[in-house]
Amino acid sequence: MKLLTIIIPGIFSLFINSNDGEEINFNPQLLQKELSTLLCGKNFQMHELQLPDSIVRINQVNGKFFTIMCKEGNKFLAYVGRVNSCRAGVCSSQKTNEHEGEYEYFDYFILFDLEKRVTAVRVYNYEATHGQEIMVKGWLKQFIGYDGTKKLRVGKEIDSISGATISANGITADIEQKALFLQSLEKI
Repeated sequence: MKLLTIIIPGIFSLFINSNDGEEINFNPQLLQKELSTLLCGKNFQMHELQLPDSIVRINQVNGKFFTIMCKEGNKFLAYVGRVNSCRAGVCSSQKTNEHEGEYEYFDYFILFDLEKRVTAVRVYNYEATHGQEIMVKGWLKQFIGYDGTKKLRVGKEIDSISGATISANGITADIEQKALFLQSLEKI
């Protein structure tokens, strides 16, 4: 009997409310395609990593981590989450009622191997008005192999993108933070 593509009901919900009231899709089609075409074929299971709320808050995790088991026995890790950014010209270091509605976001995922190195990054929901250039696979390939052990800076280790400064800095900082967080976990 074939394994189901995803066995999730009861393990995690497909959507969750994020800080800005919009829902994050934790099971995007692009992730399913990436897993089935590049890593696992059609047969795999995804399970949410259960992390204590205190760790999630301290590490500013605005998404979820998952383990992915392929039928062949290969195992991967994934992070699916959201990067909140500000609209061009109206940045504030903290979200306040005064700046409500001035924030935009994009949703993306990172795939990691068992050594906690990035194997793929994809943006699947871009709701910001500027910076869509970060969705280009060629630009996102720069993160492949990254393991959180060094600092990432746009314009140094990561190519900058004219017109996508906020988005490029946002995704770079978030990938660095999530990889560093995974490295801090002893065993997965």
